[in-house]
Amino acid sequence: MKPRKTPSSSESQLDRRRFLKLGVAGGAAAMAVPPSARAAAAAAPAGQGVRPFEFDETTIAALQAAMESGRQTSHSITAKYLAQIEELNRRGPSLHAVIEVNPDALAIARDLDRERKAKGSRGPLHGIPVLVKDNIGTADRMTTTAGSYALEGSIPPHDSFVVAQLRKAGAIILAKANLSEWANFRSSQSTSGWSGRGGQARNPYALDRNPCGSSSGSGVAVSANLCPAALGTETNGSIVCPSSTNGIVGIKPTVGLVSRSVVVPISHTQDTAGPMARTVADAATLLGAMAGVDPNDPATLASRGKSLTDYTKFLDARGLRGARIGVVRGLFGYNEFVDKLADEAIAAMKDQGAVIVDPAEIDTLKQIGGSEFDVLLYEFKADLNAYLAALGPKAPVHSLKEIIEFNEKHAREELPYFGQDTFIKAEAKGSLTDQDYQKALEKCRTLSREKGIDATMEKYNLDALVAPTGAPAWPTDLVNGDHDTGGSSGPAAIAGYPHVTVPAGYVFGLPVGISFFGRAWSEPTLIKLAYAFEQGTKFRKLPKFLPTADLRV
Repeated sequence: MKPRKTPSSSESQLDRRRFLKLGVAGGAAAMAVPPSARAAAAAAPAGQGVRPFEFDETTIAALQAAMESGRQTSHSITAKYLAQIEELNRRGPSLHAVIEVNPDALAIARDLDRERKAKGSRGPLHGIPVLVKDNIGTADRMTTTAGSYALEGSIPPHDSFVVAQLRKAGAIILAKANLSEWANFRSSQSTSGWSGRGGQARNPYALDRNPCGSSSGSGVAVSANLCPAALGTETNGSIVCPSSTNGIVGIKPTVGLVSRSVVVPISHTQDTAGPMARTVADAATLLGAMAGVDPNDPATLASRGKSLTDYTKFLDARGLRGARIGVVRGLFGYNEFVDKLADEAIAAMKDQGAVIVDPAEIDTLKQIGGSEFDVLLYEFKADLNAYLAALGPKAPVHSLKEIIEFNEKHAREELPYFGQDTFIKAEAKGSLTDQDYQKALEKCRTLSREKGIDATMEKYNLDALVAPTGAPAWPTDLVNGDHDTGGSSGPAAIAGYPHVTVPAGYVFGLPVGISFFGRAWSEPTLIKLAYAFEQGTKFRKLPKFLPTADLRV
């Protein structure tokens, strides 16, 4: 397949961008979906009238069983998800979860059906459509732009390692998910879920509420059943927050378990990709396919002997029995309704046989202060410039400095609601050899790891730590930016340690999650605990696509 040619001038780029902004996801889907499916989608009512979908709340295992029995094919499944994207993404409730669909998805599905018939299945992901966040590189006819017009037309020279892993497992890269532009690292006054290319993503539980960032589109798409599962990325909260506010499961792995090569970066010490799904089992299935040692990402060398190709073997409905779980009370207190649900979730864990240690505080958290942000500023400049250099001379932009200039030149498209003060602060930083950077990095690592999570877990002999994942979704406000009130992503994010969130209930019909996190490489334990909690509670509910939250609930 021949990659699309990058436009030769900013003027021609913007002409194309205006077209894309008006309808790339809907238009591309229309080209890929059979006429009968398009006709069915056209009849769908909007808002609360969103009709049931054949694959609502289905699982990867159920889709595999349907293909094995002959009731479905990968082609039929993929076509139906494309129709669902067309129906709900730009039309109907206008979720803005998808930036563009893969124009070759149906052809790939057809090839995988032929392969299944001739040779059998490659495994649990054979023929399964998966959505990928738009900062994860794909060397196909889709672009990788981090939601920004500055990278419109950009196609990396080869797939990201994580996408190559999924393709090898037989997954179909269905579409690119919208996100908070540049993974929400452009402005201190940003609105999560907004990107220049994708517009404002909307929470499917209450459309005027925010889906959280930066893996906003991935969270919305999974929750609204636009795909069986999706990939997100996280630096601090960008998998677990949209998972919590959209009522799904998210796994933020240990940094190094999943490669970051050919992924638009923020920080090589905190960035990771991870699975987002409606069940722990599906997230575990995806994680096993994603993990692996990548020579192009040195951080993955540490995972040798620690990563696994199958995390589903840790799915134990009795996994909470005898587990020692510490409650980090210092991560409570920002919402009384959330605190109540978290306490009920902890009581449910105790009822299932867990030993609860309450409190189990991480005493060093407040000492980190602004050091994390300093580290991110330094690393963003260095890592983004390296990513852009690897795109080669045909890249639309070649440095953070050029992106800042592009945004200033095209402010109407890129800066209509908030600016780029974070970009400017990052550009002002020096190199990674600066003593200020080295000191800040060492402070973050020491206080979050050996004196932080590790020390707390050792002190109380714990298997995991728990806290509420975050607040319910706040109203989207493009004038004032995010109203986020708190969350528990920081400790594991700064340490580079794993974090799993699972639905734990609802506040006025808005989902909230409970978080399990712990030491490096403890994914098997966290998955076991999260699965047992999920199976014992089963809080996940279909979204209702309400225009606003029902405050009578």
